[in-house]
Parts: sequence; C-alpha cells; structure tokens
Amino acid sequence: MAQAGEKGNQELCGCGRQTGVNGLVFGPALHDSGGMEIVFSVTQETDGGYVAECLSHDIFTEGNTWEELRSNAREAVSAYFFDQPKPAAVRLHLVRDELLAGA
Repeated sequence: MAQAGEKGNQELCGCGRQTGVNGLVFGPALHDSGGMEIVFSVTQETDGGYVAECLSHDIFTEGNTWEELRSNAREAVSAYFFDQPKPAAVRLHLVRDELLAGA
C-alpha cells in the first residue's frame, strides 16, 4: 500500500517501487504489463476539486482532494483495463491555466 505523503513527495507503493514526484502513481495492480504508461491531464475546478482526463484512452475521473483523485484514477484505470494487461504507470499531470491581464 502506498505511504501517505504530500503532492510532489516521493512515495513507495506496496511492491516497494518508488512512485516519483508530482503525481506519478503506481499501484500494485498496475505493474502487470510491459511498460505502458498512460497520462491524465488534471485541472483544478473553481470549487477546489480536481478533474482528470486520460490523454490516450476514454477514461475520466474526479476527486474532491488530490488523494481522492489518485484513488479514483487507480480505480478507473483498473476498471477500464479489467480484461487487458494493466499499464505499468499512470501519470497525473496537473495543468494550471492562468491569464495575467495587463502583464
């Protein structure tokens, strides 16, 4: 099981592999295939929650907190690939769009 940590900190998953930084997520059930990585583009909503859209597959999820989003992304990927090899990694890429008027 992944150790709890702040967004951006390195963590270890249940198999002992490091997850990396800034949302790189590995779950024990996601180490089945030969190296495929899928990427989610994550945006923060005005209410503070997060919405994630996979860039290569039709997978969408959301969460009220970063930890909830991570959990929901793992669950969504597992459900999507239920009858196929699981990706080796799921990357959550937080996108921040900010308009600076008059800059």
